[in-house]
Amino acid sequence: MKDLNKVIGELKNILYGDSDSKPAVETCAQLAIEFFREDNFHLLITCLPKLNFETRKQATQIVTNLQGQKLQSRLIACEYMERNLALMDILIAGYILDSQHMKKFFEYIQLPNFDVAAGTFKELLTRHKSTVADFLSKNDDRFFADYNSKLLVSTNYITRRQALKLLSDILLERSNSAVMIRYVSSMDNLRILMNLLRVSSKSIQIETFHVFKLFAANQNKPTDIINILVANRTKLLRLIADINSDKDDEKFNYDKSQVIREISALNPINDDG
Repeated sequence: MKDLNKVIGELKNILYGDSDSKPAVETCAQLAIEFFREDNFHLLITCLPKLNFETRKQATQIVTNLQGQKLQSRLIACEYMERNLALMDILIAGYILDSQHMKKFFEYIQLPNFDVAAGTFKELLTRHKSTVADFLSKNDDRFFADYNSKLLVSTNYITRRQALKLLSDILLERSNSAVMIRYVSSMDNLRILMNLLRVSSKSIQIETFHVFKLFAANQNKPTDIINILVANRTKLLRLIADINSDKDDEKFNYDKSQVIREISALNPINDDG
């Protein structure tokens, strides 16, 4: 494994250069030809899970670079992939929203290599907006149940903060408007957000507020949402008033005043309406 790590590092240096030299175009092209001819491209991808973290990063860089290498203006990787379509199944396993592997991302994002997993998770949920909207519209109950239980209530500060920021991005995306309305109509979601407003971290409070304000802004609040907001009004108004951004953010201050106004104006609704 040590020898393999060394070889992969050397291959990466050939393709990207190092501190002493830039990559040679002809050498890179020759390496690509040999890589695809000997099926090393396939081998490298299938063996990614067996590599350690640093070597896996280098191997991923190699795969990325090789996909852009040209031979007489032709992308060699495209022709190779057309002949080896099964390789696509390996590449996308765990990266397709409808795949059974989707749930694994809730585990990956809690691992020590959080920045890599979080970046991939964000790309998965924000890059292709219409696909994501379709997925969430069909799977929002299951998806947000996992999101709440595994990310928003995580004991890891970074996981919670990044998960809240991503949640805000997802719900505020215009293509997810229908999903957002269903999200802010859920008592379970509201309870989790109310608890997060109480944590001592200012950053967590701010990120939580950006999601919580959507509950307050909903002009068609279900009865149980209105009643829980009214029942907890005094505490909520105090918590929200105490949240302050590090910078003089006019938009944030405006949103705060709007939320305070919305909650203050609510009246409880009995079962008879």
